[in-house]
Amino acid sequence: MTSIPRPSRRPLLAAGVVGALAVAAAALLPSTSAMAATGCAVTYTTNDWQGGFTANITIKNLGDPMSRWTLGFTFPNSGQRVTQGWSADFKQSGSAVTAQNLDYNGTLATGASTTIGFNGSWTTANPAPTSFTLNGVTCTGSTTPPTSAPPTTIRPTTAPPPTTTPPTSPPPTGTPVSINGQLRVCGVNLCNQYGKPIQLRGMSTHGLQWFANCYNDASLDALANDWKAELLRISMYVQEQGYETNPTAFTNQVNTLVDKATARGMYALIDFHTLTPGDPTYNLDRAKTFFAAVSARNAGKKNVIYEITNEPNGVSWTTIKNYAEQVIPVIRANHPDAVVLVGTRGWSSLGVSEGGNSDEIVNNPVRASNIMYTFHFYAASHKDNYRNEVQRAATRIPLFVTEFGTVTYTGDGAVDTASSNAWLDLLDRLKISYANWTYSDANEGSAAFRPGTCASGQYAGTAPLTTSGNYMRNRIRIPNNFPTS
Repeated sequence: MTSIPRPSRRPLLAAGVVGALAVAAAALLPSTSAMAATGCAVTYTTNDWQGGFTANITIKNLGDPMSRWTLGFTFPNSGQRVTQGWSADFKQSGSAVTAQNLDYNGTLATGASTTIGFNGSWTTANPAPTSFTLNGVTCTGSTTPPTSAPPTTIRPTTAPPPTTTPPTSPPPTGTPVSINGQLRVCGVNLCNQYGKPIQLRGMSTHGLQWFANCYNDASLDALANDWKAELLRISMYVQEQGYETNPTAFTNQVNTLVDKATARGMYALIDFHTLTPGDPTYNLDRAKTFFAAVSARNAGKKNVIYEITNEPNGVSWTTIKNYAEQVIPVIRANHPDAVVLVGTRGWSSLGVSEGGNSDEIVNNPVRASNIMYTFHFYAASHKDNYRNEVQRAATRIPLFVTEFGTVTYTGDGAVDTASSNAWLDLLDRLKISYANWTYSDANEGSAAFRPGTCASGQYAGTAPLTTSGNYMRNRIRIPNNFPTS
């Protein structure tokens, strides 16, 4: 048995949370438009699905120039709620909602416009508000709304959102990155450059300090070409003989693997792998230094995703949120379009492993945009109560499974095929992306390769694979038909 620390140690708690799977059925609602004699116009559009929606609001000032503004409106139904906003400070009391400008978009000259938005939830119906006010003045005129509302890129709240035009024709078949391009979060989904929800499937490295010999050209060729994987999660431990011992060397190692993934047309997920201690703020300064470096180095790439803390544990959601709101701007300063992933409470279990659930995130989301929240599970340990919470949360917040195992939470034991099938069938149905732990030859049940494989250098085919490796290769090789139109 290896002495290498296990990837995750989660208590198995019965949260007792039962959710219902929401079947996505996007529908464009009518737009509300208004203009007052004193000068304001509002266009409100939504993409609606069962139980949730994304709203985009364009505000146009047709009166005197203003240096700050507050938009007000009232939801027609009491069950409509704002769950996560961007480009404005949203507050809700009962059915009444206000959105106050941020620093960058408070100044509106005569004729100028700004766009804000939010994710929301609803119970019985989701009609559009019929009246808006800007600084207390009712907007009563009209503008011409768009005839369709494609998913909108959620942009950072620290800079005005740029206008982007999606490609008008699909590219030829090719690598995952050549087909999907720059990813973005739209509603609760991860979407490609055509605004279409997609799922990425791939593998996570083990700790780079222990298994560097497993990540070479031959092994990554096997992952990209034999396994047909779309994603490589680069797991860089911070403690446990990791980054803190030699920041420059580990940063360079991560960048090299990003380049290797890029060369093979795969997405590269940079994982700041914190586990012990579970408080992410312990590594706040290290995180800022690391992400400043890797985001600057990889800013020109369309295939890089950032996971800013692996498995927070023993701390409140508020602590994790505060950490995220300090680290994300560091990345945004260099790589504003990249998707950022935020760990969740209880070893990234949405709080379930510490007796909570996703309500704490829905009610107090990270104040940033183009982000997703992470979920981890080990199939032999985490079963129906965890699956139920994922099913429930997926209708309200964007999720990404950045780590999971087919075995127990220790990273060892036998493959639980039935639970693994239930999990991956659920993730496939919800289009939730995932990375399996672990693409290594560690002497543990979660490893994809038999011990000694990385020394031999033979990775392709099934001969070097463990039971877990064979299972994952078969699942990942299922064709993933990415939508382009």
